Amino acid sequence: MLLLLLLQVSASCLWLGRSEVVTSFESSCPQFFFRKTPPNEALEPESPAWICQRYKNQYYFATLYDRNRRIPVYSAYLYQPGPGTRPKTWLVEPQLMGPTNPKTMQTEWNLLHNFNISLEKLSESQAILQDYKNLTGLNRGHLNPSGHHSDSSSRTATFTLTNIVPQDEKLNSGAWKNYEQQTMMRKTEGCNTTYVVVGAVPGNNYIAKGRVNKPSHIWSSACCEVDTNHRKAWAVIAENDRNKVQLLTLGKLENMLTQLYGTEQVSLFDSSCPRQ
Repeated sequence: MLLLLLLQVSASCLWLGRSEVVTSFESSCPQFFFRKTPPNEALEPESPAWICQRYKNQYYFATLYDRNRRIPVYSAYLYQPGPGTRPKTWLVEPQLMGPTNPKTMQTEWNLLHNFNISLEKLSESQAILQDYKNLTGLNRGHLNPSGHHSDSSSRTATFTLTNIVPQDEKLNSGAWKNYEQQTMMRKTEGCNTTYVVVGAVPGNNYIAKGRVNKPSHIWSSACCEVDTNHRKAWAVIAENDRNKVQLLTLGKLENMLTQLYGTEQVSLFDSSCPRQ
């Protein structure tokens, strides 16, 4: 028993990433939302999980996760791009299996071999690497992209399966990539701080034998603080089977999401972000 305990402690030290399933973003990691105001409840799925994504003892973004569809509803972060390499290691979230599991964001291999957790148990709570193998016409599409972060740790933190969806490969490498890399750079000129919320609208199709939902739309929204008295906002949406991104006002996107979800009026940011 002592040997097993030592092995588990050692395994925890092998990966210093931390990620916490919490009860609300307002009380746990509100700094990723403009004026500490997350999107309203209109986007919440039937079985939500609020994840404060943490790596090496620091929070880097927040994700609302849909346990049933095994995809993120949205990820929220601060836009802080910088030079760096793209990570290659994918992580999973042990606490989605229950609060007694490690708070440490883990590789599948480390979790299965050092914490006595089965792949079957892990797969009940979230998407796993096997779900994204042998994709046809689809990629692992980040909501919070690694390129919007300034250093190795923050980029690595985005490589969790709780932050990706099955995304059309042409869209992911084409118009969506252009938005992430070119349009965002232009739109954020003059901004001191830019808050971003990126999400996915659940669709009617699934991959991995019905385990992981393929979203019908991918969307992104931003609220930028120019100074203490001035803000600007913008948004985009794309159908997840077309290589085309539509640039919108924040208010237009919120109205479109309200219609797509068939729910109460969607609000993505604090009311002081301009909707027009």
